[in-house]
Amino acid sequence: MSEDRYYQPKDSKDAMRYIERLFNRYKDAPITQELVDYNHNLTAALRSDIAQAALTENAPQRHDAAINMADEMDKWARTRAAGQPFHGQLKHFKFVGEASTPRFKAHTVKNHQRGNLRASRH
Repeated sequence: MSEDRYYQPKDSKDAMRYIERLFNRYKDAPITQELVDYNHNLTAALRSDIAQAALTENAPQRHDAAINMADEMDKWARTRAAGQPFHGQLKHFKFVGEASTPRFKAHTVKNHQRGNLRASRH
């Protein structure tokens, strides 16, 4: 019964995806000591267990990605502790700032139909 309570990843990549999903979920939450401790536990797991598992799986790039991901999560803790907002998220185990995501402008097309001002033409 207690074994079903915790998530058991298949490999290091699965564990990193799970941590990335968790981080993106709590990154904008109000900062509390419990959240800082939780983040610290996740970064410690990334640096020790998951990075070591990546080396045993013969994936040195995943090892480096785990270390970099832990560094970004530490940066989040320092930024939020200073009272600053943290703009961005983790995507594919890397930090992606909001300014680096593409913004698309709506192209208005009049096609002489009712209420269909922004119809797409493929």
